[in-house]
Amino acid sequence: MPVLESGTAPRTAGSGRPAAGQLDVWLVRRAALETAAELLDLSELSEPERRRTASFVRPADGVTYASAHVALRRLLGAYLGLPPQDVPFVREPCPGCAEPHGRPAVAHPDPPLHFSLAHSHGMAVVAVSRTVVGADVERLPRAETVEVCTPALHPGEQAELAALGDAGERRAAFGRLWTRKEAYLKALGTGLSRDPGHDYLGADPDRRPAGWTLLDLPSGPRHNAAVAVRGGAPDQVTVRWVPPTALYAGETVDLDADGTVGVPVGVTTRVSDWGA
Repeated sequence: MPVLESGTAPRTAGSGRPAAGQLDVWLVRRAALETAAELLDLSELSEPERRRTASFVRPADGVTYASAHVALRRLLGAYLGLPPQDVPFVREPCPGCAEPHGRPAVAHPDPPLHFSLAHSHGMAVVAVSRTVVGADVERLPRAETVEVCTPALHPGEQAELAALGDAGERRAAFGRLWTRKEAYLKALGTGLSRDPGHDYLGADPDRRPAGWTLLDLPSGPRHNAAVAVRGGAPDQVTVRWVPPTALYAGETVDLDADGTVGVPVGVTTRVSDWGA
């Protein structure tokens, strides 16, 4: 069983990258996203990222997007020893057609460095690992969302939800299930172009896809979050909040900052609530 650690995570010699068996997860939460609106350093974003930031109808959504991408660039820049604006992003081949519009990746990292970014309604998650990883975060689902989406799930997942008599329990279980499913599909590189009913990502770990580890993450009372990691369970999973000030112009991200919070399902933890 992996151990969710606080404090300094092991690093590869000569770099800031995670060691083999180490999964780093970084959370950016609503307070940081809202208060950073006029202080974010958008100069670190690419021109398409800046255009996307400006395209949102709701300003809060633009702040969420910009904060997530500033955090991603600063984190990956720190791991790679590069300025955030110089992180070399590429697209991997699509699993379905082999065209270069698959999973986002860092170009030619040595040793390997994989990442996944997700953001939803004021919260972002960045997962970084030596192995392929997918991450997802979603706002807690509404009852009508559960009702509409449940028929599209795997039959085993539908049966598990139907067995829950309380509507609140069904919403909570669906939220956990759906973030696992999206994290897994992102790790595959298919996203929801793959039938969401094809794979079982329910509550029984023994029935989930072979060759993958799924972990529910701490994410506060309004969101669900999960990661999918190729291979066996990581030796260590470190979950930390990105401080709001780390997104501001002139600031940096400290990879070794102590900020582990929360208790994910099935993971032993040592908790220190940094920046709460």
